Amino acid sequence: MFEFQWPWAALLLPLPLLIARFWPDRRVQPEEGLEGRRDTLLHPALEELRTAFNARRPRLQLAGWLHRALLYLLWLGLVLALMGPQWLTPYTEISTPGYDLMIAVDASHSMEALDFSVEGRQVNRMAVVKGVMGRFIDARDGDRVGLILFGSQSFILSPLSLDRHAVRQLLDGVVPGIAGPATALGDAIALGVKKLRERPEGSRVMIVIADGDNNAGSFAPKEAAMLARAAGVRIYVVGVGSKQSSIPIFEDGSVRYRDDLTMDEDTLREIASLTGGGYFRATDTSALEEISARIGQLEKTEAQARTAYLPRPLYRWPLGMALLALLGLGLFPEGRKRFVRRFASD
Repeated sequence: MFEFQWPWAALLLPLPLLIARFWPDRRVQPEEGLEGRRDTLLHPALEELRTAFNARRPRLQLAGWLHRALLYLLWLGLVLALMGPQWLTPYTEISTPGYDLMIAVDASHSMEALDFSVEGRQVNRMAVVKGVMGRFIDARDGDRVGLILFGSQSFILSPLSLDRHAVRQLLDGVVPGIAGPATALGDAIALGVKKLRERPEGSRVMIVIADGDNNAGSFAPKEAAMLARAAGVRIYVVGVGSKQSSIPIFEDGSVRYRDDLTMDEDTLREIASLTGGGYFRATDTSALEEISARIGQLEKTEAQARTAYLPRPLYRWPLGMALLALLGLGLFPEGRKRFVRRFASD
């Protein structure tokens, strides 16, 4: 499909005609100071001179038209190049059946808690989330996966992308406390809804992995969940932690026991219920693996296909025409052929 990027530039086409019509010709000098003067020019062959001028007059008229045509051709080429002619090639992106998955991971300081065990060795919550969710991301073939981190504030670490391996690498580089010590759960949900509402309806899924309540940010969790329901985003909440009353955590170079690392499960369940998702609590690594398997069995929805037009600029052609006209004006000034004369010195 052909189109001009700036078609309004065509208004410049009649500009030379308007200038020729309304601009005064300064070459015509007024006859001032000639009154009362009478000069006589004597020529020995007046008839031959008149005949010579009469013979050249048609060639001079033709030369003038050629010169004017080259000028108009030059202007036409410049204006057409300025209008930005381009050829639009349609490109259609056909989506495979899948979800748009936005994963929000709690990256607050409490993710340093050592309430998980792998092969008899204590590991923190973040290490378990990286391992299990990393394998979950690798298995999401055909899905667009994005990553949000939240602590005292939330931010997009990876937009929705089909490059699952890049998202996995970004997740592996996350360390607890990178987003601050607090938990802005509501802000993370609101940010995920903002990105997912741009995607087709029915394929918007958000997975929130949190281990604490909401104690920072501008949005309350319930308020953010209402926004998600209005946008058609289903939220699956994973509460990472254990039911122990005293939980060890690595702080200031040593392991300490704290009793304030429990979760507000009522709020997390309400978030999942309002959006039509589900709430899970992972008390050990096997439970988290089971949650990943259940999410992987969700029914997929066909996403909408998108068609984009890729422009291919064509301004070189009218610009080349203008350059040829300029070359013609250089070779034929005022419509006459230019000759190079050589003068031999005596």
